[in-house]
Amino acid sequence: MNTVEVSQFAGLALAIIALLGHAKGFFSSGEKLLEERVEKLEKRTDLMGEKVQQLDSDMKHLPDRDTAHRMEITIERMAGQLATLDKSLQGQLAALDERMKPVDALGRRLQEFLLDRARS
Repeated sequence: MNTVEVSQFAGLALAIIALLGHAKGFFSSGEKLLEERVEKLEKRTDLMGEKVQQLDSDMKHLPDRDTAHRMEITIERMAGQLATLDKSLQGQLAALDERMKPVDALGRRLQEFLLDRARS
């Protein structure tokens, strides 16, 4: 092999290497786009994971099904007690109104007496 043949093989080898470099660049351009998309998806996945953790911690503070049921029963009992108390108070107020009628009549007569005295 002489230098001319070696230089031809070297030129051919360099040409093949250059073509392979261009082919790699051509095919890896799509790979770069895919990598960018994967990175974006990883970021979104991380954000979603954080949101799920936050919701999980918030859910721990909320009442569960049994607690909510007990609260409903307690509220119903309180409503019943308030209704009973309301009826009792209405009866007591009616009785108090009946007891105050003579005092009202006395006050009216006293007022009439004083007005008559003031006129004379």
